Amino acid sequence: MRKVLLSLFIFFTFQLLAQEKKPYKVIAYYTGKGNTIQQYPVHTITHIIYSFLKLQQDTLTFHNDEQRQTVQQLVQLKKQYPQLKIMVSIGGWGGCAPCSELFRSATHRETFAKTTVALFKEYAIDGLDLDWEYPAIEGYPGHTYALHDKENFTALVKKLREEMGNRYLLSFAAGGFTGYIDQSVDWKEVMPQVDFVNLMTYDLVGGYSTVTGHHTPLADYRPGQQSVQQCVSQLLQKNIPAEKLIIGAAFYARVWEQVADSNHGLYQIGKFKQGVSYKMFPQYFSDSSGFNYYWDKKAKAPYQYNRRKKLFATFDDKKSIREKTKFIRREKLGGIMFWELSDDLPENGLLDEIHKTLNN
Repeated sequence: MRKVLLSLFIFFTFQLLAQEKKPYKVIAYYTGKGNTIQQYPVHTITHIIYSFLKLQQDTLTFHNDEQRQTVQQLVQLKKQYPQLKIMVSIGGWGGCAPCSELFRSATHRETFAKTTVALFKEYAIDGLDLDWEYPAIEGYPGHTYALHDKENFTALVKKLREEMGNRYLLSFAAGGFTGYIDQSVDWKEVMPQVDFVNLMTYDLVGGYSTVTGHHTPLADYRPGQQSVQQCVSQLLQKNIPAEKLIIGAAFYARVWEQVADSNHGLYQIGKFKQGVSYKMFPQYFSDSSGFNYYWDKKAKAPYQYNRRKKLFATFDDKKSIREKTKFIRREKLGGIMFWELSDDLPENGLLDEIHKTLNN
């Protein structure tokens, strides 16, 4: 009898824990059309962040009617996929030129918050992602930034939450590097106001770098190197709830040219050449292309080098995605996001790998 009761107790305990465990977030940034998105496995996504809407003075709006129609089509997906949330984003690399001056004004912050909520009500949008690159530090060349951006970003987030209440989601895209973490955000004040933060743990070696490296590695092992683990560790040390941290994956490669044939092109001088979508990998890195594949065990990151053309490429692939999903589960993080869905293969792509490995 005791064995039966113990077995029943264990069974119902596991059932309760299974019910209480929330699924991981799988957040897709998306720049494509509403009528083409269903070629991808949308059922595996929890949030789509359509990028990017427009700042018209201090009002959130669409760039044009085509963008308006796309958002309406995305919102319609919720009828077919009840788990799905449709959010919109402002900013991006090169897209937040007026942010420093605009959000310095309390009046502009209030107008922005009110017009944002009005837009959400009209179009049944679920939330906003702020992609200001970057408050208080240099981002896109020539864009204004100032020390007061940090406190103004906090004020903006608080005003948005005040207007949104608990009805709408609020998140922001955060630089995944130490300079941003230390200087751009008042984490103690901001994080209680947002539902989660999307950590841009990619482009950690960007297009302005004249030295190659991993642009989205899980781990770091060289002085000054940035990584997913380092970013998450810094934020956990600031007592940020782990379940609010969403790490980033890159559905594209970054390619450097004029890279010497040393260490297979890794950590060598070079010149940034281009980005390559994951869906183009089979052609770009084909057997006849001259590229050779390598895996950095320390960084848990892949790369390719073309000795003949002196090209170096850094990227995420299925193997590195598996390492990232294991890290999410181990650290009890909130989930994963990626830039961006249009770069993926419609079938057997990186999103499928996320789905296969994150919750199993």
